[in-house]
Amino acid sequence: MRISPSLEQPGQRRSWLTSSSGPRRGCGKSRQSPRPEREALIVAARPRMYVTVGLPGAGKTTAARRIEAEKRALRLTPDDWMIPLYGHHNAGGKRDVLEGRFVWLALRALRSGVSVVLDFGVWARDERSALRWLAGRAGADCELVYVAVDEVERRRRVKARLESEPAATFPETLDDFDAHAGQFQVPGEDELFSSVIDDPPAGNDTWAAWAADRWPTSGLSD
Repeated sequence: MRISPSLEQPGQRRSWLTSSSGPRRGCGKSRQSPRPEREALIVAARPRMYVTVGLPGAGKTTAARRIEAEKRALRLTPDDWMIPLYGHHNAGGKRDVLEGRFVWLALRALRSGVSVVLDFGVWARDERSALRWLAGRAGADCELVYVAVDEVERRRRVKARLESEPAATFPETLDDFDAHAGQFQVPGEDELFSSVIDDPPAGNDTWAAWAADRWPTSGLSD
């Protein structure tokens, strides 16, 4: 797996992965301008929300684990929690409940200067726009990590994982594969490489209001 070159703009960095097989700190005022290398260190210290994007079997959690290790980020993967807590990967809609609390926890961590990885998949552009907006509001950068893989390979991976760990993954029929591929909104370059974020859908004054409805357990209200 490799990371393709990415264009970075202040506050919004994006990555596209593909597989072929804190507050600013200082020590008082200074009359001199910061040296360029010092400015780079200050920027690097800013917490970041990494959001994995992709369909089941694409390799999102593998990418999330690598980011966790390399960036020392808090990784929040629903599949790691659903089975121990509820004995099932979804359990009657509780996955959305868990994701909402992960959003709540992620924002708290970002405000404390800790980078996070939200390993959700986030198939919808509105979900991704909301998370990008929320990260900025928490004083953090946001990076969409889009993981794509050939559809034949993706299906092979899901089938193999279902056979080896049936309780830890989504069972998918051939119809499910087609339906999920149709529901997934592939992120465009305007999402991956731009700091511009869409306006929230009609009826929502802010993305926080939209997210409060999408993830009621996130604790967001405006």
